[in-house]
Amino acid sequence: MSGLKIISWNINGLRAIAKKNFTEWLAEESPDIVCVQEIKAMPEQVPENITKLESHKGYYFSAERKGYSGVAIFTKDIPQNVIFGLGSDKFDKEGRVITLEFDGFSVINSYHPNGRASIERLQYKMDFYAAFLEMVNKYREKQKNIIICGDFNTAHSEIDLARPKENSNVSGFLDTEREWMDRFVANGYIDSFRMFNKSEGQYTWWDPITRARERNVGWRIDYCFVTTELTSYLQDGFILNKIFGSDHCPTGIILNKI
Repeated sequence: MSGLKIISWNINGLRAIAKKNFTEWLAEESPDIVCVQEIKAMPEQVPENITKLESHKGYYFSAERKGYSGVAIFTKDIPQNVIFGLGSDKFDKEGRVITLEFDGFSVINSYHPNGRASIERLQYKMDFYAAFLEMVNKYREKQKNIIICGDFNTAHSEIDLARPKENSNVSGFLDTEREWMDRFVANGYIDSFRMFNKSEGQYTWWDPITRARERNVGWRIDYCFVTTELTSYLQDGFILNKIFGSDHCPTGIILNKI
């Protein structure tokens, strides 16, 4: 497989974006694999213009609670296997992880919890982080070539948000969250975008309440990580910040033949 394009996008509601530009964007961008987060829909609630896509087949992992969380992957090629969740009901009831296994590589799509609502939710987020790292490290024992996409709900470094000092005590840029990101990277998971772009002002989420996107006062909290074994295959890492339809924009990678 050559020129493999994989995109991650927190769409903030599959039913909402289906009424906007999603199918048109999918046809124009033509990614091989699209990982989406916050689908906020059960499989039976997915709009017809999505379920009847001829170009991509969708695989869904929804939260038990309706209208909340959930992830999906749309792919041109049929995977060899699909794994739903982390294997822990504590997290899997919120529909946060789905893995597709292909010939020679796997794609993990993850929607990491937001920790801003309460101390309890911040602890839940940190517990999820720990369980997620344990899961991917164990999974790596059987598959070295892994692409990990998703909304991590944390800006890793000061360069990854417009106002780091003002947000140093806000979940999404707390020392504990950033230290976990350090550990994640130290375990051999490479931030593909930063391999190609070291510039400031590169964000994937903007607060819609303050109309922050108009001023590009944003956060880079959406990532496509690859295992170290795949770094030599990377052609590009990019952010599609001109694509609207959600409070997030897509980010992605292009890989050489695996």
